[in-house]
Amino acid sequence: MPFEIPDGLNPAVNRLAWLVGRWEGTGKGVYPGTEEFDFGQQIDFAHNGGDFLHYLSQTFEVDEEGKAVRPLSMETGFWRPQPDDALEVVMCHPAGYAEVWYGKITGAKIELTTDAVVRTSSADEYTAGQRLYGLVEGDLLWTFDKAAGGHPLQNHLWARLRRV
Repeated sequence: MPFEIPDGLNPAVNRLAWLVGRWEGTGKGVYPGTEEFDFGQQIDFAHNGGDFLHYLSQTFEVDEEGKAVRPLSMETGFWRPQPDDALEVVMCHPAGYAEVWYGKITGAKIELTTDAVVRTSSADEYTAGQRLYGLVEGDLLWTFDKAAGGHPLQNHLWARLRRV
């Protein structure tokens, strides 16, 4: 099925049009001090005609059959395309931190790096991140590298999601 730009999408967001909608799938995670784990995920990219996309990601612990059994984490924010294929992203998390990301849009690939990570006094230490999102064979693939807990920047999460 050919992709169509959603009705009412602000022209400033056209370079991100391929993200609009709901994506669901599974992923894996690992980090020093934890064993590799599986998770389910739902990501929604929505628009209201403004020059940004609203982003909401929810992850879930899954059972052996891949069914969600309990929530793990959430993050929400705004993806703001800029001139020259630049991208600004602001996100916040209920775990007590907020991030400012800068990156580049190259067709159906997005690379992001944190510029700032701010956290509450009760949040776990987390200092930097890098993310990569891409459309591969019609699926949304993404990966997240992070520096936290005194560890250098390294792979933490990755997933493959299908548009629903």
